[in-house]
Amino acid sequence: MVTFRNAMATDLCEIVQMLADDVLGQERERYENPLPDSYFDAFESIDADRNNELIVACLDGQIVGVQQITFTPYLTHQGGWRATIEGVRTAASERGKGIGSKLIQYAIDRAKARGCHIIQLTTDKKREDSLRFYERLGFTATHEGLKMKL
Repeated sequence: MVTFRNAMATDLCEIVQMLADDVLGQERERYENPLPDSYFDAFESIDADRNNELIVACLDGQIVGVQQITFTPYLTHQGGWRATIEGVRTAASERGKGIGSKLIQYAIDRAKARGCHIIQLTTDKKREDSLRFYERLGFTATHEGLKMKL
């Protein structure tokens, strides 16, 4: 049975390994031993922020998935809250077993519990399988997202 919990600093090596375990992730991440301090700094900021949750999925005590959920208040939609899902990854050995779906359902349940009126995410256009995955779970591409690297 897959269980979920808040990530701990001791989980960072496994988390970064999952984030780096694909073509796009290899370009962005630095999975090395020891991990760069930037990962620990980011973890501390996330962990200290009550509107951020870094969640790991565990199976038989092993981390098999990760996602970050950020809760943001907005003035739009009459001052409603939104949840944003980022950094969703499933361990390569566990892909195709429903863990990703369970991760997203967990995020949806957390968003509902926090009173969010919408949950949103982005996926790289190069990740065509991910786009189909999210659409199967009920997400729709209603907006065109833009980013600027700084």
